[in-house]
This record gives sequence, structure tokens and C-alpha cells, in this order.
Amino acid sequence: MALRPVDLARRAGISTQLVRNYETAGILPEVPRSESGYRQYDEVHLQAMLTFRALVPGFGHETSTRIMQAVHAGDQALAFRLIDASHAGLHEQRLATDVASEALGEAAEQFLDGVPVVNGPDLLVGELAAQLGVRTSTLRVWEAAELLMPVREAGTKYRRYGPVQVRDARIIAMLRRGRYGFDQIRPVLDGLRQTGSAEALRAAVAERRAAHDRRTRAMLHGAALLHEYLGVNAEHLGGNR
Repeated sequence: MALRPVDLARRAGISTQLVRNYETAGILPEVPRSESGYRQYDEVHLQAMLTFRALVPGFGHETSTRIMQAVHAGDQALAFRLIDASHAGLHEQRLATDVASEALGEAAEQFLDGVPVVNGPDLLVGELAAQLGVRTSTLRVWEAAELLMPVREAGTKYRRYGPVQVRDARIIAMLRRGRYGFDQIRPVLDGLRQTGSAEALRAAVAERRAAHDRRTRAMLHGAALLHEYLGVNAEHLGGNR
């Protein structure tokens, strides 16, 4: 049954312009034209669109686009590689979260009631950046976001980071490597500064792990629709190159 662009748009809950964008991007298989030049969509195009939209929450827009492009180019092997790479990337994120959790726990244990247990010399911005393996400009971004608050030397106005600021910087660095946003990091630091409690830290790690689980479920759902799409349209899509 022929479907108009507006029919696909309504059934997918998107705009007709987005339908055309998907076609141009190769997310949809080739669309035949009538003698008068009108696009002639059918159920295959609708299924492709729904498959793509199911892939996006787990694999992201860019990777999902590349997967559908590979499928429609007859290169299923490439599509499978893209899927495997996304699963591997998520696994690496899980491992990074585990490492960050352990390291952050150790950092928090160095402080009782907001007071450092282990003292150390104040560090200049370049020294702290080198210790963390980040750029000095990164530390200034954290400062502008009010996550990191160094002390300014009288006269020179040089930034100096004492044990508390060094601890905060370590925690920020580890959370950023785990892809935490500033809004997620702020309550972790506030909890440590105000009460010496690592509860917010544990909550942030738990939420990150829950996010990993949600993405895994989304990947499974998207992959299931892709599997169905490949099976139903095997002859139309062609095999591996």
C-alpha cells in the first residue's frame, strides 16, 4: 500500500520534513517515484523509520544513521560492526564507572567532616593540571562553573589549590572522565564540603550505573527491531558486500 509523506509522519509521530531528511540521509531505503514525480513510500519505509528511531536511544543519532546507511547499501557486516563497537564502548564506560567509584571513595575517605586527614602543599594551577593530566584552561572552566574554588595569592593573584581544592579537582576530573555533567557533579561536591558525607557521591555513581542499564535495554530494543527489519526485508535489502 502506497503511503504519502504525511502518512509516514503521522504514524511515526514526526514532521513530514523529517521524513524527507531521513530519506536524504539514507536512513530509509530508496524511494520510488510515480510518473508524475511523487514519492511512493510503503510499509518498508515506515518500518525503516521506526527501526531507526528505536536505535537512536541506545546507539545515538550518528551511529544509528550509519547503521541504517550500511544496511541499505547492502553492507550488513558494517552495520554489525557498528553495533558491536557501541556495545564495547558501553562496556568500557561501565568499567570506567567502577574504577571511578573506587577512586572517588578513596578520595572522600581522606576527609572527615570536611577536614583533610592528609595535608599537602598548596599547588599552583600548572602543578595541579599536570597532576590531573588536564589543561590549565580546563581548571579555569571548572572554576567558572563554580565547581572548583582556588585561593588567590595577595599581590600576585596566583591561584593556589590547597588539600580541599586538590581533592575537589580529583573528584571533578574522575567524574568528567565518566561523562558526568556539571549539574551532576555539583551536588557531590556540595555534600562533601558541607557534611563530609559521600552519600551524594554514591548516589551519582548509582545513577550512572542505572543510566548504563537503561542504555543497554535501549540497545536491545533497537537491535530487536533491526533484526526484524533485516529478516522481513532480506530480499529487498540484499546481502553483505
